Amino acid sequence: MQLRESHCVTITMSCAIVGLSRCADYYQSKLPDDSVIVSVLSAITDRHLRWGLSQVF
Repeated sequence: MQLRESHCVTITMSCAIVGLSRCADYYQSKLPDDSVIVSVLSAITDRHLRWGLSQVF
């Protein structure tokens, strides 16, 4: 956003400069923050102390 405003470049050009895809520019998170996800993962790992990361997901 800053690149487009300060240098008047297109979305495609600004994404190419910083190395992102155009869909990353339009992405908006559905959750306001990750606290819900963190709390669920913490609850799972508290119950299953011997699980590794691959078994949580």
